[in-house]
Amino acid sequence: MNVLLLGSGGREHALAWGIRKSRYLNNLYIAPGNAGTAAVGTNVPVGVADFGAIKQFSLDHDIDMVVVGPEVPLVEGIYDYFHEDEDICHIAVIGPSGKGAQLEGSKDFAKRFMESYHIPTARFTTVTLDNVAEGNAFLDSLAAPYVLKADGLASGKGVLIVDDLNEAKRLLWEMLNGKFGAASNRVVIEEFLSGIECSVFVLTDGKSYKILPVAKDYKRIGEGDTGLNTGGMGAVSPVPFADEVFMEKVRNRIVEPTIEGLRNEKIEYKGFIFLGLINVGGEPKVIEYNVRMGDPETEVVIPLVRSDLLELLTAVATETLDEKILETDDRYAVTVMMVSGGYPGEYEKGKVIGGLDMVQDSIVFHAGTKEEGGKIVTSGGRVLSVTSYGRTMDEALDTSYRNIAGISFENSYCRKDIGFDLH
Repeated sequence: MNVLLLGSGGREHALAWGIRKSRYLNNLYIAPGNAGTAAVGTNVPVGVADFGAIKQFSLDHDIDMVVVGPEVPLVEGIYDYFHEDEDICHIAVIGPSGKGAQLEGSKDFAKRFMESYHIPTARFTTVTLDNVAEGNAFLDSLAAPYVLKADGLASGKGVLIVDDLNEAKRLLWEMLNGKFGAASNRVVIEEFLSGIECSVFVLTDGKSYKILPVAKDYKRIGEGDTGLNTGGMGAVSPVPFADEVFMEKVRNRIVEPTIEGLRNEKIEYKGFIFLGLINVGGEPKVIEYNVRMGDPETEVVIPLVRSDLLELLTAVATETLDEKILETDDRYAVTVMMVSGGYPGEYEKGKVIGGLDMVQDSIVFHAGTKEEGGKIVTSGGRVLSVTSYGRTMDEALDTSYRNIAGISFENSYCRKDIGFDLH
């Protein structure tokens, strides 16, 4: 098979690494890719949302499957674009239809979907400029802190958690008046749920499903989960509290009603569903849906999948996933993200990365890198994701931190406490 993978981050490098091992693979192309993906496939200078260029490349290179890494092309309808074009409708696309992608593209759509199918989640209301008074009244009914979410995609910046009621009302007004552009024309106000979070990934062909290894990521820049939110500073899998009892609740109350709801709504969905869950006193509730794999969780989940990844994805495309067995590694996998100094604020690019050839017993997934003048340099805030296996979480972490000590680029930073809350 010839596969085109869309994206350029650590998630895509991990997916490429997994697909590369398949006995069914002929050629793997990554658009646009990074310095790491270039080692496992062929990078191509095509943007993830340039549907015309993706179509032409797919035809020119006899592509059999397009695997979509990031959310933007899914929300913009790449599945439908292929499905409805007679020249390329034979090419499998791993990802939901545009309507299915609204589970991530619209917080309001997702909450109403959960409400319709009795999927446990926080109480909410949706506000526009037309019903601000109702929004303020709902805020009055809640206890602090207050959660405000831009309805649309806001590059991970559209969620505010506010301790003061008057401040929440002020920020609600600012959001509705363009604080996050068109993404916050509508705002979902939620009650705050207190508990510990985890990420559950489901692979579905629209009928049957497989639950992939459960992970937990760490979003804050500072140790002890302090400071600004980032795209993710590290991840751990498995998650000790996601035991059989907890996961049976997840399966019965969340995963199966979600799959059934999608079928009931006649929504085409062949791909990954990310469930951002919170464990509230042993009870799982949904914080959010994403319609693709998470980052950096992919960098621990895919290394734990022993089954042929491309075979699983082909079964998704052909609606035969129920015939496949998902085999997983019984070890821990952890990843620690090395980021540019100043991230998630201002940071410099173009820093030369050294020591990559000295890494032992870890897999280095590239997130924000490129090749320049024969050297690998930084090109983003999150730069490298260093993944290791271990019989225990601490053993795996020790291996990642040992290798990080040998990798260098100017002003690099990583959190030294990944997994701190899982002991």
